[in-house]
Amino acid sequence: MRVATPAIAGMSTQMIVSIIETALVGRLGSSEIALAAMGLGVLATWTFTSFFSSLATGTHILVARRYGEGKYTDAGFILNNSLIISLAIGILFGVLGYVFALEFINLFAADSEVAFAAAEYIRYRSLGLPFFLLTVSYRGFFYGIGHTKMFLFSALIAYFVNLVLDYILIYGKMGFPMMGVGGAGLAASIGMLVSLAFFVVVTFLSHYRKKYRYYQFFRVSWHYMARIVRISLPVSFQNILILFGFLMFVAITGLIGRVEQAATQVVITALFLSFMPCFGFGIAAQTLVGNSLGNNQRTVAQHYGTETAKLATLFTIVVGLLFLLLPEAVLRVITNNETVIETARPVLQLAGVAQIAYGSGIVIAHALQAAGATLYVMYVEILTHWIVFLPFSYVVGVTFGYGIFGAWMALPVYVVSYSFLTWSKFLSGSWKTIKI
Repeated sequence: MRVATPAIAGMSTQMIVSIIETALVGRLGSSEIALAAMGLGVLATWTFTSFFSSLATGTHILVARRYGEGKYTDAGFILNNSLIISLAIGILFGVLGYVFALEFINLFAADSEVAFAAAEYIRYRSLGLPFFLLTVSYRGFFYGIGHTKMFLFSALIAYFVNLVLDYILIYGKMGFPMMGVGGAGLAASIGMLVSLAFFVVVTFLSHYRKKYRYYQFFRVSWHYMARIVRISLPVSFQNILILFGFLMFVAITGLIGRVEQAATQVVITALFLSFMPCFGFGIAAQTLVGNSLGNNQRTVAQHYGTETAKLATLFTIVVGLLFLLLPEAVLRVITNNETVIETARPVLQLAGVAQIAYGSGIVIAHALQAAGATLYVMYVEILTHWIVFLPFSYVVGVTFGYGIFGAWMALPVYVVSYSFLTWSKFLSGSWKTIKI
């Protein structure tokens, strides 16, 4: 809990900002268009950035293992080289995202107005990609040494700035033009710049600077770069497959109808209540399992994975009861569109039950990644998301005509399959001997 709580709080802050952003956009004129655009824009941006944001995972895993071994200077070298990779990738793909936003989103949007608004969001988010990825490298370093509170502090500062600018830019307050969905994207990019500034300041504190000596011996190490990339790539593909898959899922619900697509975005936003804190538990498991394996304490590493999974499941049970018993109260936080609320209510209740099994699956997947079994977790994601979840949702929701509820019936099938396969690998114990 000491390691997990700051990460959970930071993830929860991100979740709260996402909900408030969606709520602000959901109160614009033509809210159905704005909500659908926000859904596509957010998922497209996450798909675009998550492929590279897994550099935090590679950095995290390597730093955690070296920290457990007591090799603190090596941990600093890992941070240096992670920063170099992040800067190069951030500049290149930030430019590409800004230039080709509309062409990309047109692949998924059935409505031209929705596509235009979503492209504006993506363009402004692309401006902040270099800041975001540099922050990702710093975050992975502090995760690895167990100082997850630094992520919390950076999140609180950055998201406060983000929310203030959301209100100003989305609605055009204080003399600024009304930017709508695009304003949310620009606010997020500025928030990332603030987060980066925080981490830079913290790393100059003498306690960290003298112990890890990252700036004192800043040099390029192809050895560490290769290791970061080798560990991160499977996680990158896994992340992009998840988010690209959910982007496809939103597109499938768009085939059912505009209201159904807007309702899907509202439900996905509500699911952040569960998913983001569960990833916080996963980060804790990743740190503690990695530290324990670095210290050659394999049994302790397994206990950390199991106990963290129990905590995550208790959390998802609470969230599940909230979604099941008070769905309308949750939905009204996000939108005041009665048609969207009516459509989303039974879907949120279904999702609330399904997500209970997802918490432990996320935690165990993170524990396996900490051990180096990143390829296995990626294969599980390919199987459960692309061979089970998406075909099931299309066939039942569109082909058989069961609508949005039929499409969302694929979620419990996906969640149970994913959790079963991650737990099977974890209980086998084969991950304990992987060298990284």
